[in-house]
Amino acid sequence: MNDVEMTFWDHLDELRKVLLRALVAVILLSLVAFACKETLFSILLAPREPDFILYRLLEQLAAGLSAPALRPGEFHFDLISTRLTSQFMIHVSTSFYAGLLLASPYVIYQLFRFIAPALHDHERAYSSRVLLFSFLLFFTGVLLCYFVIFPLSLRFLATYKVVDEIQLLFTLDSYANTFITLSLMLGLLFEIPVLSWLLAKLGMLSASHMTRYRRHAVVGILVVAAIITPTTDLFSLVLVSLPVYALYEASIVIVKRTGRNRYSGENGYIRDTN
Repeated sequence: MNDVEMTFWDHLDELRKVLLRALVAVILLSLVAFACKETLFSILLAPREPDFILYRLLEQLAAGLSAPALRPGEFHFDLISTRLTSQFMIHVSTSFYAGLLLASPYVIYQLFRFIAPALHDHERAYSSRVLLFSFLLFFTGVLLCYFVIFPLSLRFLATYKVVDEIQLLFTLDSYANTFITLSLMLGLLFEIPVLSWLLAKLGMLSASHMTRYRRHAVVGILVVAAIITPTTDLFSLVLVSLPVYALYEASIVIVKRTGRNRYSGENGYIRDTN
C-alpha cells in the first residue's frame, strides 16, 4: 500500500489483513450488542408496542385531519418461544447482524483503502462519493423498513383474522427473522441508483433503455418484492414496491445525467447518443 511496487502475493497478504481487521471489528461490535441485550431487544421489539413512534404520528395525523380511519386503534400481541434453544440463537444472530450493521462503515473504509492506490485521483474522488452515497442509501432502506414498512406490515398481519375463533400466536424467531430479512433486502434494493450509475458509467445502460423498458421494470419490481416480502398479502407487496419504483425513476434521471457527461480517459467527455 506504499509507493513500492507490490507483487501479487503482497496484495493477497494485504487483502488478508484488511479482511481480518473487518472481521475483528464485526466480532467486537457483535459482542457489544450481545452484552447490551435489553437495549438490543427493546429496539427490535419496539414496532410491536402501541406507543411506537409511527403509531403516535398516525394518531396525531388522524386528530389533526379529523380522519378516524387513520387511527391505528388498539394493538398488542404476545411473542412465544417454541424451542429450547430459540431465544439464545435469536440473541446470537441478532447481535451478529447488529454488529455487522454497526461495523459496516469501518468495513467499507478498509476495502476502499485497499483499492484506492489502484485508482487515479479523479477516480478516487468520485469513488469515495459513490461509496458514501451507497452507504446512505442502504441505511435509508433499513430505516424505512424499521420505521414504516415493517410496523405497518406487522400491524396488518397481527390484527388480521379469517375468523374470530382463530387465536394468533407469533414466535420470537419468526418475528426477528422477518425483520432482519426484510431490512437487509430493502437495504440492498435501495442500491438500485448506485448500480444504475455504475452500469451507465461503463456504457452498459442508458436512460432511453430504462424508459423504454419501464413496464418490464415494474413487473420485475413486483416479482422481486413478492419474493423478498415475508408475507403473501397485497398490502406488504405495495409497501415494498412503491419506494423501489421511486428509486427506479430516480435512477433514470441519474443515468441520463451520467450519459450526457460520461468521462473517457482519452477523449474527454462524450455525449450519450441514445
